Amino acid sequence: MKLLEEKIKNDGIAVNEHILKVDSFINHQVDPILMQEMGKNIAEHFRNKGITKVATIESSGISPALTTSIALKVPMLILKKQPSKILNQDLYQTVVTSFTKETNYELTLSKKYISEEDHVLLVDDFLANGESATAAIRLIRMSHATIAGLGVLIEKSFQPGREKLNAQGIEVFALARITKMSENYIEFGPS
Repeated sequence: MKLLEEKIKNDGIAVNEHILKVDSFINHQVDPILMQEMGKNIAEHFRNKGITKVATIESSGISPALTTSIALKVPMLILKKQPSKILNQDLYQTVVTSFTKETNYELTLSKKYISEEDHVLLVDDFLANGESATAAIRLIRMSHATIAGLGVLIEKSFQPGREKLNAQGIEVFALARITKMSENYIEFGPS
């Protein structure tokens, strides 16, 4: 998506070969017009897949997942990183290892909002090593729901995330694919 690539070039900051800051339009401050367009693009790609729900991991994936679910006219699920004090039973749970934060956390999903009848599209802001997406897929599959695919805003295609997910039979659709990155340098490949 050329609009996203231009925004990354103009407002993104490549800190080093692993970290891209997009907090001025995706993470901390959200550009709602861009987010709406990105959600429409992801929805259009997966439109004929019979999706019944869109899911994301809190928190940076919420905006693109919401705009995608609006475009598809289906509910959105938020996979929580912390178990709720009031939602402490009837949960699916799994552990995620975060490459970015170098920590583990527990991912939870209420059994009340998902069933084996659901065909779920996972949406997130980034795909790098694929650990978070793999954990989210594992969590969704615990309910016997099926996975329609993964839509991401930005893929770091020089990292193994896509290969891991494709090996599990998961279709990955990225709006922007970064093939090379270093301090103040970003190279895009075909989406």
